[in-house]
Amino acid sequence: MGASATCAWADRLGDLSARDVLGPAAVAPLENPQPPAKLIVDAPLAGPLRKGAVFIQYRAENLRIEPVFGPEALKISPRIGHIHVIVDDNPWHWADTSGEPVILVGLPAGKHKVTIILADPTHKPLDSKTVTFTLPEHAPHH
Repeated sequence: MGASATCAWADRLGDLSARDVLGPAAVAPLENPQPPAKLIVDAPLAGPLRKGAVFIQYRAENLRIEPVFGPEALKISPRIGHIHVIVDDNPWHWADTSGEPVILVGLPAGKHKVTIILADPTHKPLDSKTVTFTLPEHAPHH
């Protein structure tokens, strides 16, 4: 006696090809121009925020986050890039290639702003999003 297990998302994806779901294979040059890179950023997670830690999840569409830089990397297809993170409009920022959530600890209680910029391998901005939040009073992190 055989059994079949399905779930709702599997039913929706059943009629789509792998290319429809995953995009073009990263092993062959693209035949058509790539759609623009897009950045999606969520609000900080509420649980850690109450404890003074900021966890911001993000994802990129039409760009893979990779630790590869320089003009030659612009030839890679599908395109690659990384993010830049700016906290509270400071004149400095950092670049990140992990693809993991942005985590900030040690900020004082109060209002804050984090801008995440999706950048190409030459650090040219492609898209950006800003999240604002208020950190409540909390015990200091060490």
